[in-house]
Amino acid sequence: MKARIAVLPGDGIGPEVTAAAVSVLRHVAAHYGHEFEFSEQAIGGCAIDACGDPLPAETLIVCKQADAVLLGAVGGPQWSDPKAKVRPEQGLLRLRAELGVYANLRPVRVQARLAELSPLKNERLAGVDLLFVRELTGGAYFGVKTRSADTATDETRYTTAEIERVLRRAFQLARTRGRRVTSVDKANVLETSRLWRETAQRVAHEFPDVALEHQLVDSMAMLLLTRPAAYDVIVTENLFGDILTDEAAALAGSLGLLPSASLGEGTRGLYEPIHGSAPDIAGRGIANPLGAILSAALLLRHSLGLSTEAAAIEQAVDRVVDAGVLTRDLGGSAGTREATAAVIAALAERGNTQEAA
Repeated sequence: MKARIAVLPGDGIGPEVTAAAVSVLRHVAAHYGHEFEFSEQAIGGCAIDACGDPLPAETLIVCKQADAVLLGAVGGPQWSDPKAKVRPEQGLLRLRAELGVYANLRPVRVQARLAELSPLKNERLAGVDLLFVRELTGGAYFGVKTRSADTATDETRYTTAEIERVLRRAFQLARTRGRRVTSVDKANVLETSRLWRETAQRVAHEFPDVALEHQLVDSMAMLLLTRPAAYDVIVTENLFGDILTDEAAALAGSLGLLPSASLGEGTRGLYEPIHGSAPDIAGRGIANPLGAILSAALLLRHSLGLSTEAAAIEQAVDRVVDAGVLTRDLGGSAGTREATAAVIAALAERGNTQEAA
């Protein structure tokens, strides 16, 4: 297979972890006989410094021409003034809108070796295997905003079509997993949530083999901590999803472990680890690359249709963690390069074992 992949390293540790993911993708391409062409472009704070725009025109053109986009992270203290007219996160929000990636997928799985890193008791973590589907291009983040001397408003707006498409994606994914969907809203208070719930009930009729339940967002925040193993696919709107997925990251023990995929109607997607730019450790070679590497696995699966290769990466990461090659956030001493090399070695070992068989 031939594929074009846009690489947006971004800020802070972004360049370090995307370099790790690209190294793994290059190994996969060489071993499985694929041709991946990588084009590196600027986004976020570094793009502001270079040209005054967090999403330069050239970056957007390359992303729209690519088969998939791999992102590091954006932001940092030098661009953190919330009153600034131009901010790094504006580039990311605009990119999501321009690519039409409306469904953000965030898998959360707890590995037994790392369960002790979670603030939850280990018995509550057994069997946790969640998939969040967060609506990504609507809601309060994209609504009309106003500000006067003593008032401010953020419009939360959703259309039926926007809700239907992300719900259908959640139900389709549930069919490949445990066939259970939990739709999260605030229907006892918000009109947008009432529309969300009504739409979820209607869409559920299209998937009679998938069970649907509803949870209010405040209850869901509690249930994620008290019985997280009870859930399979959790789907919700943009703001709620942003908050709940970060809460759920605590189950796995570190933000550095978790990947994400943002998908639209076609096969092109935007892939990024869920962690931030971590400017305090940037350039020190200690960032955890596993979230970015697992994001590359999602890229292979969802945009390129290479499920075997994606599974090989995920299994290699599991073996590396089980072997104790852990970065500092996971209680180990491995650096970014060491952890990356271990994943590539695990991939090569798997390949050699299969060839020998």
